Amino acid sequence: MGLLPPATDYTDRDFDALRARLIALLETVFPDWSDFDVAAFGNILLEMFAFVGDVLGYYGDNHARESRLVTATQRRSVIALAQMFGYRLGGAQAAVTDVELALDAVPSADVAIAAGTTVRTEEVTEPVRFQLLADATIVAGADPPVATVSAEHSQSHERLFTATGRAEQEHVLPRAPYLDGSADVSASNGVYTEMPNLLGSAPTDRHFVVRVDQNDRATLRFGDGTNGAPPTGTIRVRYKTGGGAAGRVDAGRLRIVEETFTDASGRPVRVTAHNASRAEGGFDRETVAAAKVNVPESLRALTRSVAREDFEIHARKVPGGARALMLTSDDSSAIEENAGILFIVPTGGGALIPALQNAVLRQVTEVYPHTLTFQVAVQGAAYRRIDVSSRLFFAPGVQSTVERAKVAAEVRRRLAAHFQVTNPDGTANRRVDFGFNVQDADGHPVGEVALSDIRNVVRDTPGVRKLGDLPDDFRLADHAADLRLRIEEFPVLGAVRIVDGDTGALY
Repeated sequence: MGLLPPATDYTDRDFDALRARLIALLETVFPDWSDFDVAAFGNILLEMFAFVGDVLGYYGDNHARESRLVTATQRRSVIALAQMFGYRLGGAQAAVTDVELALDAVPSADVAIAAGTTVRTEEVTEPVRFQLLADATIVAGADPPVATVSAEHSQSHERLFTATGRAEQEHVLPRAPYLDGSADVSASNGVYTEMPNLLGSAPTDRHFVVRVDQNDRATLRFGDGTNGAPPTGTIRVRYKTGGGAAGRVDAGRLRIVEETFTDASGRPVRVTAHNASRAEGGFDRETVAAAKVNVPESLRALTRSVAREDFEIHARKVPGGARALMLTSDDSSAIEENAGILFIVPTGGGALIPALQNAVLRQVTEVYPHTLTFQVAVQGAAYRRIDVSSRLFFAPGVQSTVERAKVAAEVRRRLAAHFQVTNPDGTANRRVDFGFNVQDADGHPVGEVALSDIRNVVRDTPGVRKLGDLPDDFRLADHAADLRLRIEEFPVLGAVRIVDGDTGALY
């Protein structure tokens, strides 16, 4: 007689399933053991084995899941798996803006404001803090008494370490979140330069690498004397923390200077701040979901930009570049032979700022160079504004004007989510795309925004009973049909007009 039952489900390994299987096994070995519900010592051991098996099964499943990029859920696992492919998850990027520093009156002596001075927003709790990137001086007699200097959403730190004299020294920077590329390292034997890895470093090269963990804490690692020179004496590290989308403050929000100042004669002066324009940049760290897309793409386009996908993949690697489309003369007669236009949609949409445009151009021409005879231009996406007009009927429970206004606001929020450039997890929102990428079953660009997709967003909003059934009751940009896009166009949400089907009121 077999010790195991004939049908065994190895995917069912929770406590109850393991206990049932153990009982079936015991019944074949000990026929006289028939009461498994009493508080006997044997039953206690039975349930203890089932419990341990349940825990071990959980650990085994968890280890198996975290060992594969497509199924991993923990950031530390994705970081380790990405490192095997030579890919490093991007950290937060700091927003930058110009700040005008002003005095209340014309100074009688020079007023010096040092780099690193903190300026912030006016919120009492959790204000957004920037630091000045350079020294500023308001000279005596200046009228108006102002100076303009760049400020960054970051904070500077300095840390001293003592070299151990061993190979492959590692030192952990205590502050987080670390800003990528901000480490300035020197030791008694000279200044050190950050490198992606130490594989190509000579024994005398003063190089180091940075590894950032799942908590955005950075660790510096130095060479072993064969690949990179170990540091000696005292190691001085200057680095920055901060960054993120919270730094994209609007114009006029930076107003408070946290420190006190005196002029060159020692008289106290009052300094105020003002940012005339919105802060540019400021991006959160790369998410786990985005990394699962970007790691395989990093193997698709390795060191150069040749095919269409190469240009688009490398452009999206630049912080702030959310979507990209490369078109050549094969796609549009308006583009010259042996040339191409790379259209960029920034994170969050909007216009392409010069800093991002130049960074993308450098990415696809220098960092990942293209063929010498090919000419590439980088432009902002050609946006197609999609106005939505809808005549709808509210559900019976939605009676008052306030309640209907809330439903209308929810319709607008859902439409905005439908047209957003990226999903909350950082991946591309494939519900909207360039006209070139919207293709039919045969792979031909059809470039359309489907009327039914937008209708479904409005109709499925809680509080909406139905939509009007007349041809003009639902329109996209004054069209009661699917909206065609040119191949270079990217759809964005325009005005939303909501008409109450019962009363005719506008919301």
